[in-house]
Amino acid sequence: MTQPPDDFDPAPGEAVWLADGLRRVLAPNPSPMTYRGTNTYLVGTRELAVIDPGPRDAAHLEAILAALEPGQSISHIVVTHTHLDHSPLAGVLSERTGAPVIAYGGAEAGRSAVMAQLAAAGLAGGGEGIDRNFSPDVTVADGARIEGDGWTLEVIHTPGHLGNHIALGWGEMCFTADHVMGWASSLVSPPDGDLTDFMASCRRLRARGWQVLHPGHGAPVTDAAGRLDWLLEHRLARETSILEALEDGPATAAELAARIYTETPVALLPAAERNVFAHLVDLGGQNRVEAEGALAAKARFSRLS
Repeated sequence: MTQPPDDFDPAPGEAVWLADGLRRVLAPNPSPMTYRGTNTYLVGTRELAVIDPGPRDAAHLEAILAALEPGQSISHIVVTHTHLDHSPLAGVLSERTGAPVIAYGGAEAGRSAVMAQLAAAGLAGGGEGIDRNFSPDVTVADGARIEGDGWTLEVIHTPGHLGNHIALGWGEMCFTADHVMGWASSLVSPPDGDLTDFMASCRRLRARGWQVLHPGHGAPVTDAAGRLDWLLEHRLARETSILEALEDGPATAAELAARIYTETPVALLPAAERNVFAHLVDLGGQNRVEAEGALAAKARFSRLS
C-alpha cells in the first residue's frame, strides 16, 4: 500500500463542503484498512442522497442527521458495497428517515464463477468483513439511473474489490468507494474480491473522462486518469514480481507475499497474502501459472509462462 498523505485528517462527524450540492461526513472508524475512516457523502440541495452511511455507529448516525439544513431531508440511501465499514448503518438510517436503501444486491451478488467455486470449497473472505445481513429495498443494475430532486447518479458496476461493488457517476465526478482510493491500492481478497474483475473495472473507469474521484476513504482524487493508470501499473508490476519469484520454483501465496512485501507491517501480511492469491487466480486464468491440485488459498503454484 502507498503511504497516506499527511494533510488529509478531517474531524469525524463534521459536514465538509466539497462542491455545490456535495458534502462529506467522516465516520469515526479509523484503521489500517479504512485510513481516517469511511467517507459518507450527501448529494443534493433539498432532498438528498446519502452514499455509504458507513458502520453501525450511533454518533455517525446523529452526525449525518445533524448535517441536514433547514428544509432538507434524505430521500435516497445508496450503498456501494456490503463491507462492514460501508453498509450496516443503512438500515438504521432508513428507519429514521423513511428513505429506501438502494444497492446492486446482497453479499454474494455479482460474484464471479471462479470466486463462487472457491467459496463453495470453503474459502472465507478477509479484510474489512462482509455485511451478511444487508438486504436493500431496491436493487439497481449496471447503467441504471438513480434520480432525485435535481440530481442523478449513474450506476456503474465495478466488481473486483467486491462482486456487488458499484461506482456512481455524478456529472464529471465519480464516487468510487473502495475501487479507487487516493491513499492506498484497493484490497482484493478472494472469494469476495476478484482481480480479473478489478482490472476490467479499472479499465472501464479509465475510459471515462472523470475530473474528480470521490473515494470511500481518503481525500478527493483530482488526477483521475493518473490514479487509475497507477492502479493498473501497480497491479501489473505486482504480477511481474510474482512471476519472477516463481522462477525459483513452486510456492504458496503466503511464501510469495513474505518475499515480495518486504516493507509491509506484519499485521498487514495476511491482506498481502490475499492480494497475492488474487493475482495467482488471475494468472491462472491467463494460463501463466498453475496450481498443484485444486485451486485453493494454500495451494502451491508453478509458473507456466
